[in-house]
Amino acid sequence: MADEILEVDLLAFEQGSAEQRRAVVDGLVRSLATGFVYVTHDVSNDLIDEAYALLEQFFSLPAEEKARFVAPGTHGQTGYTGLLVETAASAEVADWKEMLNWGRDVPSGHPLRTRFPHRYHDQVLPEAAVPGIASVLNAFHDAIADLQRRILRIIAVGIGCHEAFFDKMLVDGSTLSRAIHYPAMASAPDAPHVWAGEHADINLITALPRATARGLEVKLKDEDRWIDATAPDDGAIINTGLMLEIITNGTITPGIHRVVADPEQPGDRYSVVQFCHPTPWTILSPVATCVTPEHPQRFAPIAAGDALDLVLYEINLIEDARGS
Repeated sequence: MADEILEVDLLAFEQGSAEQRRAVVDGLVRSLATGFVYVTHDVSNDLIDEAYALLEQFFSLPAEEKARFVAPGTHGQTGYTGLLVETAASAEVADWKEMLNWGRDVPSGHPLRTRFPHRYHDQVLPEAAVPGIASVLNAFHDAIADLQRRILRIIAVGIGCHEAFFDKMLVDGSTLSRAIHYPAMASAPDAPHVWAGEHADINLITALPRATARGLEVKLKDEDRWIDATAPDDGAIINTGLMLEIITNGTITPGIHRVVADPEQPGDRYSVVQFCHPTPWTILSPVATCVTPEHPQRFAPIAAGDALDLVLYEINLIEDARGS
């Protein structure tokens, strides 16, 4: 089991020699024993800067103004989610954070929108409160979604599949971008809240291109200890999710993580993550390359949408189930 998060170069995989490509694949697979890897990339830092600046403007608005952008019935998949709502499946108290969620619309009448109306919504973004934010956040979403598609190509090679194995399932997938504001812990209620309790993500992979302060910690599973995770310059933190665990038959396990305030860091924290999802009708099942006599198939097939709905229920994002 790896005891450190390694850094790989996306462009070396895409543009390098056969030897460089193999080195990137090997480094990524070894690092994912932690559930995490650092990936240097070519996404515009100016775009990331602009997105973060506009998001800080939004989260600085009065609570009643932010509440205008709550989107009832969307299970936290678009619009604003207030403080003390999302709760880690392993926790008894809610996280001390607020969020803004967005993705990409599919056209009215698209079969995905018809079959999964609770997954595909008209996006709710605070353009009326922060002019210009919608176009910037949509550009940010598209750039990070493309980055994740490219990283999944490395993973595909690493598990013995064709490089384009994941490509089609991502087209019009319900990939979700989430801006998170973690207020200073000194302002939290008396209950033992943290910024985000210990958890694993449900999706294929998650990208975090930047955070404004420390706080993300990764659990080393074999050692039951936590290490800090900080994105390198011009790099992103990538972690694996439960859907990828199914596809790889447990070869790649999900990255267990939490977000906790450093006692020497009294302020707040901003981050933007993106959860890479396949289309909800994608059937998740272990690929043949990951099923052997020594590692027989562990997971029964399940639709990606069904897997996601169960986790949304467990973390308190299904509105009708709250308090039940």
